[in-house]
Amino acid sequence: MTLFSGCYTALITPFRANREVDYEGLQRLVEFQMENGVSGILACGTTGESATLDWNEHNKVTERIHEYIRGKGITIAGTGSNSTQEAIEGTVHAQHTGIQAVLLVDPYYNGPSSLEIRREYVEPVAKQFPEMQVIPYIIPGRTGTQLLPPDLAVLHAEYPNVRCVKEATGNLDNVRLTRKVCGADFDILSGDDDKTFEMMSSPDMAATGAVSVTSNIAPRAVSDMLQLLLDGKVDQAKQIAEALQSLFNSITVKTQEQTPFGPVLCKARNPLATKTLMNVLGLPSGPCRQPLGKMTRSGLEVVVQAARTVYQTHPEIFKPAEEFFDVDLNERLSNARYLEGLCYA
Repeated sequence: MTLFSGCYTALITPFRANREVDYEGLQRLVEFQMENGVSGILACGTTGESATLDWNEHNKVTERIHEYIRGKGITIAGTGSNSTQEAIEGTVHAQHTGIQAVLLVDPYYNGPSSLEIRREYVEPVAKQFPEMQVIPYIIPGRTGTQLLPPDLAVLHAEYPNVRCVKEATGNLDNVRLTRKVCGADFDILSGDDDKTFEMMSSPDMAATGAVSVTSNIAPRAVSDMLQLLLDGKVDQAKQIAEALQSLFNSITVKTQEQTPFGPVLCKARNPLATKTLMNVLGLPSGPCRQPLGKMTRSGLEVVVQAARTVYQTHPEIFKPAEEFFDVDLNERLSNARYLEGLCYA
């Protein structure tokens, strides 16, 4: 039986110009998502800038998202940490809020082994909260460590509430091994938008959905693509995937920038590019919190050109945002004034 399927949006946390949380904007974003068919929302994940929210903000944002969903979908609370005690405290709060699923990102920086992640991190949470669904989040590119498929399978065998993973290793062989050792009764959610189609359409991976970044901007299109895949309508899903590809490719933007001492690689990582595009399109977003800053001019051009391509070739993808937020995207994507202040001079 599948518990987690479809599209879960890794929701952007909007900030005001002073970088305080914009709760009115947050409500609008949640309502936009629920109106456009997502299965649920991940509160305070990497995309939601959890690393720069203090725990009071973290808990309040989680509470508000759960309140705004109004029972129309599933709330997944990001309660992971590089401290097991903090993860437990965050999960206590999620439980008291009425949330029934938490996401535990692999402990970053301190670098425990897969065995330690299993025994000293996921297991204590799964054991203490048997009524909560505990979803490990595997993203070694961010954390520098990784819960490996065999240890994940041990957790799944021992704890009925560990039966789903957010898989963002970027390694499809790792996904295949996860499916092999965890079995058919285990849900795999793609954490990489550009790999979701292949992960869901390939029987040896059989992902059941995604935790999507692109759905912040195009929830209807991403949700429709995933539902078509779940229904076995692969060709129709592929058409949407191809239409969304330029947005998938611009979640992380790499450019080469010049300094007086030579060229440097500039990697604008999630959520910077998506949040920048949301500002261009007129969606609640605001700035990122430091140490994230702004895109370079060439990086901004990549993001805007990707959006222009989608708008020109598949305007239906942006239509829900255009209507819900009452914005003229033709104007916003063609007028340079909407780009002002969004990149370094």
